[in-house]
Amino acid sequence: MKDRLNKFLARFSNDIGIDLGTANTLVYVRGKGIVVTEPSVVAVNEKTGQVVAVGKAAKEMLGRTPTHITAVRPMVDGVISDFEVTEEMLTYLMKRAGEYLPRKLFGPRVVVGVPSGVTNVEVRAVRDAAKNSGAREVFIVEQPMAGAIGIHLPIHDPVGSMIIDIGGGTADFAIISLGGIVQARSLKVAGDRLNNDIISYIRNEFKILIGETTAEFVKITVGAVVPGEPLETTIRGRDLITGLPREVAITDSDIREAIGQSIEIIVSSAREILENTPPEIMADIMRRGVYLVGGGALIKGLDRLLADCLQLPVTVADDPMTAIARGAGIILEDIDKYRSVLLQSDDEILRSS
Repeated sequence: MKDRLNKFLARFSNDIGIDLGTANTLVYVRGKGIVVTEPSVVAVNEKTGQVVAVGKAAKEMLGRTPTHITAVRPMVDGVISDFEVTEEMLTYLMKRAGEYLPRKLFGPRVVVGVPSGVTNVEVRAVRDAAKNSGAREVFIVEQPMAGAIGIHLPIHDPVGSMIIDIGGGTADFAIISLGGIVQARSLKVAGDRLNNDIISYIRNEFKILIGETTAEFVKITVGAVVPGEPLETTIRGRDLITGLPREVAITDSDIREAIGQSIEIIVSSAREILENTPPEIMADIMRRGVYLVGGGALIKGLDRLLADCLQLPVTVADDPMTAIARGAGIILEDIDKYRSVLLQSDDEILRSS
């Protein structure tokens, strides 16, 4: 009876997929593709409690706001740290997505990607935030699984696949076979950690204080984890000794030294998850290789470094930043086919027990 009701309601509601990331949130609309890509930042007026800006406009305010306005990231390490602000952000993004959709009688069905290994409390927080933002029905999927679906890996086949999703807050590693995750690990070492490494290194080595936005620019511009063509850029910051502005040149070797320890943690974790992989699946991975998704996959030379350390082929997925959102969209196309990969709600667990 409930299935028939859901099918009836589906005719009068829209479908939206959300990659709820620490650094960026992407929104996929069924039939339209990815329509919204915004930084996961919200600016709040502390005097009135009102949201001033969301996404790119709010990110541009980071480090530049007056005392009564605070630009915050409601997602920390891949999970909700500020429920109310996350709710406001989702409401705004779903409203933006609604501009691309015909008006329907009921709220949308929503698929949301979360890091692997999140707790039931964290899953419930995401589910509640999406429902309070207007979703009629909410499905939760682990991000590495959504990424694997988004790049069309044969997740339902008796074939092992390994995927590494390096986002802003977490790096997720997963071995997938027969529609399930065989081995998984989630590290709180990813894009944000690399930015902090760069800020600390430049403060210690050059005695200059820079902000998060500058650190991210440097990481994207000259960040390379293996030596290659020399790269250099100029940054500006506040001299810690004089307190005055100062400009310095930063090279790829500086950034390699800054982020080296964190990159080593990512490589070691990939090696450890392979050490615990069943031999038949390991044979599949040796043949098929490892796939990289997420913004961190774009770090120059990371695929070559992993290939050398793991002795496996490593492939950076096409458009890796959108893989999870695309996976959420594919799930929306056929919820029944992918129901086994979705995380169950508390009510579903109780009904099945």
